[in-house]
Amino acid sequence: MVNDYKKYELFGKPMMQKIVLTAPFKFDFPVAEQACFLYVLEGEFQYQMDDDEVNIPTHYSLFLNCISSGKQIHNAKPDSNCQIVIVTFYPDILKKIYDRELPLLLHAPKNVVSNKSNEKINNDFLIQKYVEGLLFYFENPSLINEDILVLKLKEIILLLSQTQNAEAVQLILSQLFSPTTYSFKQIIEANLFSQLTIEQLAEQNNLSVSSFKREFAKLYNDTPASYIKNKKLEKAAELLLVSDQRITEIAFDCGFNDLATFTKSFSDKYNTTPTNYRHESKKK
Repeated sequence: MVNDYKKYELFGKPMMQKIVLTAPFKFDFPVAEQACFLYVLEGEFQYQMDDDEVNIPTHYSLFLNCISSGKQIHNAKPDSNCQIVIVTFYPDILKKIYDRELPLLLHAPKNVVSNKSNEKINNDFLIQKYVEGLLFYFENPSLINEDILVLKLKEIILLLSQTQNAEAVQLILSQLFSPTTYSFKQIIEANLFSQLTIEQLAEQNNLSVSSFKREFAKLYNDTPASYIKNKKLEKAAELLLVSDQRITEIAFDCGFNDLATFTKSFSDKYNTTPTNYRHESKKK
């Protein structure tokens, strides 16, 4: 269960996030062309990918490539809290902030071929101090601006390049700048909360609309429109509970074009309006 969620965006994308979770919980990462640095402030989580599970305790970090996803962090211990700070790396933002030349950590290593997609980073004093600095900004949001966020992004890249995990981090980050072949499900999951039409999703999969719908039904046992709308509404319901965002912003963030359509769809699914849903949850 998500108890608290805060984020700061850089160039329109979430860059810094702070999440407080109460176990048992599961937290999925969308398939996207990005990498994430997850630092455990309190508690622990387990990272699940295919058949592998890694435990990340307090003051340890996980560096994660979200391109080849289907990844999840979780904790099954009842009533234990887990606080996580996440810094996200997007290739287009990295190119933008390093307008002259990408730092060495973002270059592909020479003569190394690897599909490595995650790295556990041990307790590191400098990284711990970096995260403490991020917490200062979460507690003082009025001080946050674009220049500060760019500075903090460059700072964590510099720190990661100095850890004993630098080679693995370089492998993972460099994959963001390599052409990637996405699977059908990866494209769907990456665009769940976008405003892409069924026709555009079919085009991204190099399929006709009818072939796309048939493939979708085989994988999800549902129509594209029904499945995607339900996922958007479930995400909206979660945000209504854990954030103080305006309902209009939540509707847009979840891929709805206007408030009226969102309100009707939400009311049809949950038998109450978004406003009442939020108010009733706070009474419990």
